[in-house]
Amino acid sequence: MSLTRRTLLAGVGFAALPLPPAVRAVALRGVRGADISFTLQEEAAGVRYRFRGRTDRIENILRAAGATWVRLRVWTAPPPGYSDLDQALRLAARAKRAGLKVLLDLHYSDFWADPGHQDTPAAWAGQDLATLTATVRSYTADVVTAFARQGTPVDMIQTGNEVTAGMLWPVGQIYRPSGADWAGFTTLLEAALTGARAATPRGHRLLTMVHIDRGGDNGGARWFYDRVGVAFDVIGLSYYPFWHGALSALSANLTDLATRYGKPIVVTETSYPWTMANGDPLPNLLTDPSALPDGAAYPPTPAGQAAYFRELRRILSGVPSGLGAGFFAWEPGWLPGVGWTPGEGNPNDNLTLFDWSGNALPALTAAYAR
Repeated sequence: MSLTRRTLLAGVGFAALPLPPAVRAVALRGVRGADISFTLQEEAAGVRYRFRGRTDRIENILRAAGATWVRLRVWTAPPPGYSDLDQALRLAARAKRAGLKVLLDLHYSDFWADPGHQDTPAAWAGQDLATLTATVRSYTADVVTAFARQGTPVDMIQTGNEVTAGMLWPVGQIYRPSGADWAGFTTLLEAALTGARAATPRGHRLLTMVHIDRGGDNGGARWFYDRVGVAFDVIGLSYYPFWHGALSALSANLTDLATRYGKPIVVTETSYPWTMANGDPLPNLLTDPSALPDGAAYPPTPAGQAAYFRELRRILSGVPSGLGAGFFAWEPGWLPGVGWTPGEGNPNDNLTLFDWSGNALPALTAAYAR
């Protein structure tokens, strides 16, 4: 998710390329997930979560509600306490004990990476393409190995976060729609995928995802996936209605991408408001209900939020050939008390699946019920 979202690829002409040859899709079904990367910070801040009258850890609550996956973010050298490898390893161990699978989200950045920010880690700055390629391959393999060594091998990995405009800028930045600057990005992406596969234990299936932010933008999604040119298993899309348009646009995009590419598709990030109030002094990203394109059907209330997740699941279930694999709610437990950066507040506290006292909202059941 971008916390400073801005329009990317503006003015790009999304000229269609010929349909790629049909591919054999990997089997992926029933993904009902949540990104829980802020969990340890929330717990340190004193947050407690409750579901059906019982206080428990968030991963146990998610599993009891019907969730099947968690998503864990790793930054390369973040501020202390923020989504480093050690935190992800700890959360992976907890998630696996709860019976949940793990999607690993590598940002290849010291802090937030999104379509408008793909900063190369400071320790890697100045490396040329050949050197950076080797660094990315080795780093990815080392991270995946760390999960395997503690007995929690990664089940799916996204090598980069919302890489619509590339990654590891400037070497891996996609500058122009002509494709002239895709080579650096695809070389780095291939290195990441190679490192992940090489480090996966023998006999364990690792699914690979390439994740962009164009959930409601079919032209933009086709522009990217027509050109990316690397082998991977799963299409990942962010979809936030207040940025990406109506659910009808998401539905049309999923239908076309499934038919065009023959790959499972996961809505890798999504959220929806349950209130327009604010839980801390920092203004929220979403403050105007008119920004919700389907707000009449799904108002920013607990009931409206639950209805949104029911409709999202219905849309995914109707994707051709069963390729609507599922979704991840983004940081459903990110309650006031933990800032997006040290010393700041939480701009997403009205998009959670728990109220500000930690009580599960109706959308938790709507999103994850089996």
